[in-house]
Amino acid sequence: MGNVADQGEGRSSITSLFSLSGATGPLIGLILLCAVLSVATDSFLSVRNFLNILDQITVLGIMAVGMTFVILIAGIDLSVGSVVALSMMVLGYLNVEAGYPMYIAIMGALCAAALTGMVAGLLITEFKVPPFIATLAMMSIARGLANMITNGSQIIGFPPWFNMAAIIRHGGYLTITVGVMLAVFIAALLFQQFRKGGRVLYAIGGNPEVARLAGINVKRATILVYTACATLAGLGGILLAARLDAVQPTIGIAYELDAIAAVVIGGTSLSGGTGGIGGTIIGVLIIGVLRNGLNLLAVSPFLQAVIIGLVIVLAVAAETFKHRGN
Repeated sequence: MGNVADQGEGRSSITSLFSLSGATGPLIGLILLCAVLSVATDSFLSVRNFLNILDQITVLGIMAVGMTFVILIAGIDLSVGSVVALSMMVLGYLNVEAGYPMYIAIMGALCAAALTGMVAGLLITEFKVPPFIATLAMMSIARGLANMITNGSQIIGFPPWFNMAAIIRHGGYLTITVGVMLAVFIAALLFQQFRKGGRVLYAIGGNPEVARLAGINVKRATILVYTACATLAGLGGILLAARLDAVQPTIGIAYELDAIAAVVIGGTSLSGGTGGIGGTIIGVLIIGVLRNGLNLLAVSPFLQAVIIGLVIVLAVAAETFKHRGN
């Protein structure tokens, strides 16, 4: 009997792990979007194109994971685009300008990114600065620091193997950069489902005061969430540097809007406490597929921005009507 119960519990855990956290609607939308684009253009429905989509969503996917954790606690982070630029410039300076080995440059870039998130978390928890204002300030600070490193100039000259990580498809399918994104997805899913810290995020997003009274260290958790979000943005910046084989301080503008959009489209509530990584992955794919399809259809990039904005509005409206129905 014990073995049967354990097996049942194991199956339940696996089922919960791959739950879409209320993102059934976005999943249906993704399927319909793929169906429409398959009819609209002959080049969409191919293995090569899907692999291209995975390459294109790598940075967004990693950033969106961190943004999911922030939004789950009813926060927001407007600084991640600037943090991407800062981490790239630190990476380039340490490796190319200062001559340090790449592993030291990568660690330095991640530490710089993590520091911005920790500062934002401290501003929010210790100085009671609203998340919108705190991260808006960090957005400006990080962008300014990124420009100061080289006085606004780009850096080129990375080792050839670094760029190859974003080009060579191992097994004919996946690059190392896509593999890193998939590893982040899996780690985030496992953390959300099986670790106490994952459940804590929902408690804080539901009601931070109740969470505090239940013994949760809300301040520490909040700081860690913003630090993790910034660190993941820094990781995204490193992968983007590998893909571009160059870094410049103007990169990453409006990336935070894409990350927030992916999380919201995936069904995570901006008021916190509901949603999750499963839905965010669907949201990232929707944005990636939509952009890819619009490019294949030769739609103007300006019109693309309008269309994606409308998709975000529809996603938020759907969430509002769902809550009203409940």
